[in-house]
Amino acid sequence: MRQEPNILIDKYRRSHPMYPDTQFGDSYGYFEISVGKDGEPLEDYRLRIISSGIQPRGGWEHVSVSIEDRCPSWGDMCGVKAMFWEDDETVVQFHPPKSEYVNNHEFCLHLWKQVGVKVELPPTELV
Repeated sequence: MRQEPNILIDKYRRSHPMYPDTQFGDSYGYFEISVGKDGEPLEDYRLRIISSGIQPRGGWEHVSVSIEDRCPSWGDMCGVKAMFWEDDETVVQFHPPKSEYVNNHEFCLHLWKQVGVKVELPPTELV
């Protein structure tokens, strides 16, 4: 994750009714971003983001992204990745076995990065 304080996310920090408030500069917390159709800051829809920071079990960095009435787009997820992680960091979305699915919100996607582990990527010509 980006070094604290992460000034890219602080202006979007909000209070959440179910989670404790976080402090300026923390890489974790609840954030809301109003986004237009082309990524412009308009009121077309709102990204709701929960950054868990680094999870103590296994050292995973985690961010969840949701929209009220649809799943976030690829562009939405790229924008969130750029806000929370450096350009040279690899972040993943997992598709686990169906028997291990957890779906607490129909329109929520997650970004994950295990600290200290370099994810092997396929050769560029295969992508």
